[in-house]
Amino acid sequence: MLLWRRAREKLLNLRQGKHPRQVLEWSGVATAIVYSLAVALNVGLEFWGFLLLVVSAGLIGWWAWLGGHRGILLLQLFYATAGIVGMVRWF
Repeated sequence: MLLWRRAREKLLNLRQGKHPRQVLEWSGVATAIVYSLAVALNVGLEFWGFLLLVVSAGLIGWWAWLGGHRGILLLQLFYATAGIVGMVRWF
């Protein structure tokens, strides 16, 4: 447990250009927007849309873990699972 806490503290203290948590948060949001459009337009991009859902859930999940947002983390785990199910069904 102590090892995880130290790793989390190091990640929280990183600063390169933009704050890493902002990059995770907004990258996740951007991929979620593209995912939702790809699936909603129904133009044959469903597999790639679900792949973007998994990527988005990973990015936002990482952001939630770093920030201690446990409810959002649980939601992202569900979204990642739904994305994997969607990829399997559309492949």
